[in-house]
Amino acid sequence: MPDYGLDLEFGIFPSPDATRHHEILELAQLADVLGLDHVSIQDHPYQAAHLDTWTLLCAIGARTSQIRLSTNVANLPLRPPVVLAKAAASLDVLTGGRVELGLGAGAFWDGIEAAGGGRKSPKEAVDALVEAITIIRSFWAGEPGRFEGEHYSTRGLRPGPAPAHDIPIWLGAYKPRMIRITGQLANGWVPSMGYADPPALPDLNARLDEAAVAAGRAPQDIRRIYNIFGQFGTGSGLLRGTPQDWAEQLTDLAVGIGMSTFIVGADDPDFLRRFAAEVVPLTRELVAAEREGGASKGVGSEAPEATSPQAEAARESVATQASSAFTAAQLAIPAHLVEVHDYLRSELDQVRDIVRQVREGHTSVGQARSVINTMTMRQNNWTLGAYCESYCRIVTGHHTNEDRGMFPHLLRADPSLEPVVTKLEDDHAVIAGLLDALDRALVGLVAEPGYGSEGQRALDALSDALDQLTESLLTHLSYEEEALHDPLAIHGFG
Repeated sequence: MPDYGLDLEFGIFPSPDATRHHEILELAQLADVLGLDHVSIQDHPYQAAHLDTWTLLCAIGARTSQIRLSTNVANLPLRPPVVLAKAAASLDVLTGGRVELGLGAGAFWDGIEAAGGGRKSPKEAVDALVEAITIIRSFWAGEPGRFEGEHYSTRGLRPGPAPAHDIPIWLGAYKPRMIRITGQLANGWVPSMGYADPPALPDLNARLDEAAVAAGRAPQDIRRIYNIFGQFGTGSGLLRGTPQDWAEQLTDLAVGIGMSTFIVGADDPDFLRRFAAEVVPLTRELVAAEREGGASKGVGSEAPEATSPQAEAARESVATQASSAFTAAQLAIPAHLVEVHDYLRSELDQVRDIVRQVREGHTSVGQARSVINTMTMRQNNWTLGAYCESYCRIVTGHHTNEDRGMFPHLLRADPSLEPVVTKLEDDHAVIAGLLDALDRALVGLVAEPGYGSEGQRALDALSDALDQLTESLLTHLSYEEEALHDPLAIHGFG
């Protein structure tokens, strides 16, 4: 999936536990001091243990100066749209334009009904949400009430006050119609881990993009906000390791899938300090590196040793050229390309080794998890298929960055490079086809996960696809390193 190029934002999602109200306020103040962007509060008015969301946000707003305040997401069936619009605008005025409004169509209908809200069918709830968005935006614009809908009416209403800024509206959405409405009407989409884990995000994002384009909007007009949960440690899995692991995983979500705001569930100030001091800046740095020059293997880590003969030949060629008249700063640019390629080679070696182990019976497809745990890339779904798919996406992202950024820059600087660039672009097209073939082989492996003759044939097909990709990709990487060494040293990445 595309990287929409939006600035990264980070925030916290504390539990609104009434018995810990002092700690919540102190945590929000700490987030403000640490420079985080958001404090976001869930809204379940029927939950006896929770503080009221708007009251809590007002108290947080009074104790902070920069951090933005949001509902995540407001319970529309228990908060009429005019009341929501007035509450959000009022808090926006009081905090100098720091409010963002998350909306939900409603869930937990037993609790909603017990608290005085009417029970709605799924269609009625979504219909009411669409009406509410119209009413809220009209209220903020100062338009006299004249709306007559099936669920709400504002005829005769005098709106006010106006908010201090254009308040973004986020929608919590998972089902197809809600995704379409988000693409048509919302400023932000806010899914949560547990409801939409990373493997589900690409398809949901694609549907969101389609809806946005159909409505005459650009996909990047919709910020992708992700509620995340995890802990620091040495465990495996998504957001279960070190700050470096966290940063690499969030980078993958940002540049690979397009999520640009990460709201972390946090109630512990020590956890929050570590998140803000280590994860946030490293993630920003890794994402910047990805956007500038393709796949990045992480800050402070050693470049992996390439094991292929093509890689060694390329390294010798680059070393020979390095004795030319270029300065150290100039030579660092093509060296970075080799570093990125070495990362791709190293991870490809790992993929091939896992497939070999599965074929030879040393491990099953599921048991490959223990090998994948040692790798640089991290995935929520620790399976052979998920890891191979991740590798395909990283290669595709690297080539897309070159096609869109580096190659046009080099052609503008030196038109005589056109034959070289044309060959490299042709290579990218061939490799894209091989990646598609690998993906089809992975689909076959999922259908027949290594058991019996059908499973063996699926593994054979995967191995064949992987061999073809390996041959083409390694040849391409070596050629690119040699052909672009001098042009990159002279002109840079752009």
